[in-house]
Amino acid sequence: MKTVNIERINELARKAKTEGLTPEEKSEQQRLRKEYIEAVKMNLRSQLDNINIQETDGSITNLGEKYGKKEKH
Repeated sequence: MKTVNIERINELARKAKTEGLTPEEKSEQQRLRKEYIEAVKMNLRSQLDNINIQETDGSITNLGEKYGKKEKH
């Protein structure tokens, strides 16, 4: 997965507030924001899939196995 360019997202946000964006820049901004959100979701899912909890009976349950790991893209 390619890295989301946060600097470019911020640059477009500042420009939108000051002088406005061209239609191409608006499209780029939407695409970059969507990519960023997807990257955050995948990172969170990966972290949650690797969490183990200890049950009251002492057994260990992996949340990824319990709730089904989702295939990563």
